[in-house]
Amino acid sequence: MALLDTLSNWAERADDALTRTRARLGLLHPLQLIPYRSYGTPERLYVKGRLLTDKGIKEPDPADSRWHNLLNMYRRFDSNEISGAQLSVLPADGTDHTVISDEEGYFTLNLAPDALPEPVDYLWYPVEVLLRKAPAPFPTPPGLNTQAMVLIPPHDAEYGIISDLDDTVIQTSATDLLRMARTVLLRNARSRLPFKGVAEFYRQLQLGRNGKRNNPFFYVSSSPWNLYDLLEDFLHLNDIPPGPLLLRDMALKRKEAGAASEHHGHKLKEIDNLLLTYAKLPFVLIGDSGQEDANIYREVVRRHPGRVLAIYIRDVNLPERAALVQKVAEELRDEKVEMLLVEDTVQAARHAANSGLVFQDAIPAVEQEKQKDETDPEEDGLDGEGTGKPVMR
Repeated sequence: MALLDTLSNWAERADDALTRTRARLGLLHPLQLIPYRSYGTPERLYVKGRLLTDKGIKEPDPADSRWHNLLNMYRRFDSNEISGAQLSVLPADGTDHTVISDEEGYFTLNLAPDALPEPVDYLWYPVEVLLRKAPAPFPTPPGLNTQAMVLIPPHDAEYGIISDLDDTVIQTSATDLLRMARTVLLRNARSRLPFKGVAEFYRQLQLGRNGKRNNPFFYVSSSPWNLYDLLEDFLHLNDIPPGPLLLRDMALKRKEAGAASEHHGHKLKEIDNLLLTYAKLPFVLIGDSGQEDANIYREVVRRHPGRVLAIYIRDVNLPERAALVQKVAEELRDEKVEMLLVEDTVQAARHAANSGLVFQDAIPAVEQEKQKDETDPEEDGLDGEGTGKPVMR
């Protein structure tokens, strides 16, 4: 582990030195402020983003070739992070909060505003972020600023929804490494596919039973922050409710002996933070059987008794994983929490309607969208086998 730490530190220093050398030679692209959707309360706002060089990744187009998508993916991971930059976070109360970007270019701030700005789309509150001074040798572009959107659930929200992304919302094939690599590397936000009916099911959950469409969504994923723009575009293009994307830093870090897997630990930490932030809000949890979601959600139920209304786990058609989910579901019956292993979104919608989470009208709405998705033309599979028939559709 000491060797891993040494290699990680060396790689970070080498990358920083190379970036600064390229800046001195005038070889870097302009700086870019990337705001991340985050969350908060009327009393606390959590602001997060990243300062990088702009690699020129444009809006996704259906006509983009696989080579173009692969090149964009390379650009995402070949990021030039700007550390040591001085930024100002400017909430609506007129205060100015200074934050310094870290070694990976991230900036985070947890602040207590005296006043909130006017919301955008009811749930979202904009917070201005301004680059004050870039570290030498980077030039400071005049007026480089952005708005970070912070989700604040309204007081009459019925429940929140915490969802995984890969193989829960977006088809990734995480259990098949070759197919997953082809999907992730060669497709963009337009050519990647959601599971059929999932967008309508999520819209119905957001609508809930009070008809105000104010139940907040949070997406917790082990995907790296480098994919943020692709995932954000994917949700928008498929009309899936937006929410904070709580992703993972790719930086090489040492795991402590006996610690849970990085995937498990990251998700559990983020979910814990959400349930602690919204102490009076119950939650619906959604994941898939391909990784560790069932075990993670079991731990959430035990750490936060009485806070979980239902758990939906999409079946990825691996018998051994299904058996694991069924075992965890049996254990959770003692906690009076139902974990459902579902074959498709219609099955999940039926349970949600019968449980009083959504209207009964949600069932035909999800069925209709599922049928529409099934008749829409899809591009051929990247390996000549077609896109396949996903389970949750």
